[in-house]
Amino acid sequence: MTTFVSSQPQILSQMNERMVLRILRDNGPSSRAEVKRLSGVTAPTVSKAVSSLLKSGMLEEFDTPVNMRGRPAKRLRLAEKTAQVVGLVVDSPHCRIVTTGLDGTIRDGAHQEFPIPGTYEELLESVINRITTLKSIDGIKTLGVGISLPGLFDYREGRSILSPNVPITNNQCIGKDLSEQLGLTCVVLQETDALCLAESNSGLAHGIDDFAMLDVSTGIGLGVLIEGRLLKGRSGFAGEIGHLPMVPDGILCGCGRVGCLETIASDTALARLVSNRIGRQLDIEEIIELVRAGELNVTTELDQVAQQLSFALVTTINLFNPQTLFIYSRMFDIDPSLFERLIERTETAALTSSFRDCRIERAKGSKREGAIAAIIEHLTDSRISESNPHFLKVL
Repeated sequence: MTTFVSSQPQILSQMNERMVLRILRDNGPSSRAEVKRLSGVTAPTVSKAVSSLLKSGMLEEFDTPVNMRGRPAKRLRLAEKTAQVVGLVVDSPHCRIVTTGLDGTIRDGAHQEFPIPGTYEELLESVINRITTLKSIDGIKTLGVGISLPGLFDYREGRSILSPNVPITNNQCIGKDLSEQLGLTCVVLQETDALCLAESNSGLAHGIDDFAMLDVSTGIGLGVLIEGRLLKGRSGFAGEIGHLPMVPDGILCGCGRVGCLETIASDTALARLVSNRIGRQLDIEEIIELVRAGELNVTTELDQVAQQLSFALVTTINLFNPQTLFIYSRMFDIDPSLFERLIERTETAALTSSFRDCRIERAKGSKREGAIAAIIEHLTDSRISESNPHFLKVL
């Protein structure tokens, strides 16, 4: 009982700090008086919370010019100039690192990309070296790292269970390992969850409580939100639609089985088909560049992949009846008309009533935005509880 009573003031202070952060996130730069009005609490309470957040580096106070005589007005904002967070996207064939302020805006020139290395140890070394350099920038405090990670990820243990496309992360705890070596809070999201968070925060899903996210880039994953909660399943592995068996005598999938859906209906599948035809290895980015330059035609391969991809859309619509279905893929950048053709194929096979109630859209968010949103959300919510800095319960 003594512990409970003594902890109450600290819990209340943390709740007030989170309230201030959310007010500034939702309303933009504000004066202390505006924060007081929006929060409905007393001026001393706001002042105490703001002082703590300024000390932690999560807020900045700045002067704004006024048109009348007197001192410039002071306003508060989420730290943009004096603090940063890092977003890490682990993917194949490349990993990406970006930095932003707590406003989530990716800074010019703050994007780094490097090939996925051959071992997990080399991956850690590459990431640590780059983030250590970013941490050394004078006058900017690094507050944490958000990580988008492919494959099956056990949130309870913070461990990657199986990553067919980035197998060097299998059975590894990348959040814990990076946190220990960098001395920073590191938050991991499975990549489809990261896309869901990105779309909810800054994309077309803002304010939508029921939607599905179909990621058909490196592999195929599915995220489903029902009444604002992410469907995770017993072990957190729900949504692995990419490993439905489709072709009994198909090619070997990274999961160890043959003929999985993602081997015939993803950006990677498209790149493989094109590479096999022209006799040299290309990734999806290279294919996009060559098509735009008029040096390559991939119409046949696009139609082949889209025909298989329509199965994933039909399955998602029939099973989950989402209000909106978002699709994340680069193949639509090759031929914008492909998206409409895909919808037409889906309409012919999906249940009429479910299809009619579902809006199908290209996702506007990205995995890097999801990684950034993950660490910002965590830093905000951790004002209440910091019991596990490597885990984020999404939405």
